[in-house]
Amino acid sequence: MTRRAGVRDTVRVVGGVITPTIAGGVIRRRPHMLAWLNRLQLDHTAVRVCEDLRARYGPGPVWLRVPGRSIALLLDPDDVDRVLTSTPSPFSPAAREKRAALNHFEPHGALVTPASERAPRRRYNERVLESDRPVHCLAGRVRGIVGEETRLLLTTTTELDWRHHARTWWRIVRRLVLGDHTRDDAGITDELAALRMRANWAFLLPKAGRRRDAFRRRLDEHLSRAEPGSLAAVIAEREPEDDTVDPFGQVPQWLFAFDAAGMVVLRALALLAIHPKRATVAREEAAVDDPGAWPYLRACVLDTVRLWPTTPLVLRESTAATSWRGTRLPPATLFLAFAPYFHRAAELVPFADTFTPEAWLDGRAQDLPGLIPFSAGPARCPGENVVLLVASAMLAEFLRAGEYRLLAPRTLRSHDHARDRLPTTVNSFGIRLAYTPYETRGSSA
Repeated sequence: MTRRAGVRDTVRVVGGVITPTIAGGVIRRRPHMLAWLNRLQLDHTAVRVCEDLRARYGPGPVWLRVPGRSIALLLDPDDVDRVLTSTPSPFSPAAREKRAALNHFEPHGALVTPASERAPRRRYNERVLESDRPVHCLAGRVRGIVGEETRLLLTTTTELDWRHHARTWWRIVRRLVLGDHTRDDAGITDELAALRMRANWAFLLPKAGRRRDAFRRRLDEHLSRAEPGSLAAVIAEREPEDDTVDPFGQVPQWLFAFDAAGMVVLRALALLAIHPKRATVAREEAAVDDPGAWPYLRACVLDTVRLWPTTPLVLRESTAATSWRGTRLPPATLFLAFAPYFHRAAELVPFADTFTPEAWLDGRAQDLPGLIPFSAGPARCPGENVVLLVASAMLAEFLRAGEYRLLAPRTLRSHDHARDRLPTTVNSFGIRLAYTPYETRGSSA
């Protein structure tokens, strides 16, 4: 049954689960804060808090004593499944806190749209991003862009770090989303990054209206060119079903999502560097020049997101009273699923602390409703397959080019190889990899 947490347990959740996650930057990551969280492994502490609450209160949800806000912490995978599959009614993705944050830069995005206007915007996202297709119609273009940019990156460095990787990643993203003419226009994505940094503060900072409008004008100018081979061109080809959709207004969310995906690629490459047998399997698959034949690479990306979720706090707000094991929770209750708990608690996931891409191929992951790397249900990330395509394409290029040795962070280098236990927190900004091209290795043999 649903239990109301005492003051002490509420403080533990707020202080040990919610606050560290927010401090790291929910909308725009804060590198210095993530370094601190990585050092202290605070996600591990947060998972332990959730495990303790489940042991004491049962599977939940646990109703928190937060003044002025009804909040329920989900602790059971079946409850997560119920909330996500019953979106948008009675569990809306446009929670008050999410609207306050995302309105800083994407006021017309489907995620923060009122229920009356949400459906056509959601359908439009699905049409352009081809959510029902594992391989987008731009797959050939993706391979070309990713190949050019990744090869160029690897000719300029023998040590891969976040700075090098991110510059290349954003060139890829701008070319794919907006067109080749924006390859070197870092200003457009920097402007979005600045707005997202303000969005971290949600209610606490006023909207930078003029700056947001200037960003939107610049974005619209790029998108209006509808350069062939870009998502901008796909937008131009696929008319929305009504005038409320605002096609260009959906794009900031896509760029936002691609930021997290860039972190995932570097993390996945680091994991393959310390798992040579899995790297061999991935490298053999990468030799096939067909994204439809990359299931293992996609699984590597999926399991990387499972290990270190890019959306740690999954929020839904109830639009009506709901019943939970004999207890009713009022309308406007914020339901909170802390993804690291559902992904890394040993009691919920048999392979919790190990890199196990095979689980996404043999059905084990799909049998666990708490695994939500791209959310789930009707509000599942519509760009999941596009992200998996671009991320696996870049991984394939990296693996074709050479081999990698992890230099940092120490928390990954010193993980328990005997039991293969990976840390619960990893700082993407601190990853460094030594790169050895195949021709260099061969010539020195």
